[in-house]
Amino acid sequence: MTTALESHRMTPSERHSSFSLASIYALRMLGLFMVLPVFSIEARHYEGGDDQAAIGLAIGMYGLVQACLQIPLGIAADRVGRKPVIVFGLVLLGLGSLVAAHAQSVWGLGLGRAIQGGGAVSAAVSALLADQTRVEVRTKGMALIGASIGLMFALSLVMGPLLNEWGGLPLIFECTLALSMLGILSILFWTPKETSNLRVSSPVPFSQTLALMFKHDLLRLNAGVFILYCVQLASWMAVPALLLACGVAKSDHGWIYLPAVLLSFVFMGASLFRLERKGLLRPLFLSCIALVFFVQFGFMFESVNEPQVWVIETLLFLFFCGFNILEATQPSLTSKIAPQHSRGTAMGVYNTLQSLGIFAGGALGGWINKSLGPVGLFAACGALLFVWFWVAWPMNYKPSPSQG
Repeated sequence: MTTALESHRMTPSERHSSFSLASIYALRMLGLFMVLPVFSIEARHYEGGDDQAAIGLAIGMYGLVQACLQIPLGIAADRVGRKPVIVFGLVLLGLGSLVAAHAQSVWGLGLGRAIQGGGAVSAAVSALLADQTRVEVRTKGMALIGASIGLMFALSLVMGPLLNEWGGLPLIFECTLALSMLGILSILFWTPKETSNLRVSSPVPFSQTLALMFKHDLLRLNAGVFILYCVQLASWMAVPALLLACGVAKSDHGWIYLPAVLLSFVFMGASLFRLERKGLLRPLFLSCIALVFFVQFGFMFESVNEPQVWVIETLLFLFFCGFNILEATQPSLTSKIAPQHSRGTAMGVYNTLQSLGIFAGGALGGWINKSLGPVGLFAACGALLFVWFWVAWPMNYKPSPSQG
């Protein structure tokens, strides 16, 4: 007889699927993240690089196009299958990287970034993972994806400047092209076969998509992922300046981020799965929102005083502890709440709000930081997190077990 503890252990097939899909996320996100630390500086050397608005638009095109395509590609994943959509998206990521690598102007870079954004495969990857894992262990699978995102973000802050020093933006985009090809090989030859009987025989009606968008618990999760990524991107409009004020050279910032991220994974592994098994996901979830909320006030305090490296390192560790747990649990809850035949659509809506959060965090964060300074920026982030805490308070954290 299967015990409760055994039911929360991944089978070899579930581990196989989770690691293979996390690797696709990791390869894709590493390619996309590596350009962020150097883009705004290096783009100035391109034709049209004297226009800061054009540079901002070029870097933001990825998020805008991705936001527009998440839902259509999520619906396609329900209709034609997850794997074909993932392969199609990775091909677009590679094509956009090729265009950007050979660009001569900021507008060429923007075109490449826009094509990269067409590879909006997050919904299809998450839906495929949900298909191939049981409800009891799905958060572990999503946590692997969340951990891969956090790790690639930290790694990119080290690799991006290093590759840029060797070959500039073209080398970074060429590496992204190579990573997209590795992702295609992974989905074709490593990821287990998908279950064809989960596909829908006809397109999901637009009314059903709207219903998914406005289903109360899904709406709370969609609002949450928008705020989470908006706060993350906005915070990073000011955090690097705090590190510079501490005397940390720009080329060494990655070595500050990396240990904070790695230690936060240890915290997530020691807390998330154990507390979820005990039915304590709700207090953990709300506590993580509160934790990221208080981190913003820590950053605010440091920005008005002489910042200390050890304080910033501690705040970054606490930020990633909260971020990684929230990043892992939200898509898991979305896949559990959504009807099985509409998981791709639901994840498409979810990832649309995630992409919009990335775009809003970068665009609005830069504007607020310029207009109100870091104090105003961190205060705005804190206000958003307070709203999220209020929205998440009544959410259903124990979806029906029928959503297998």
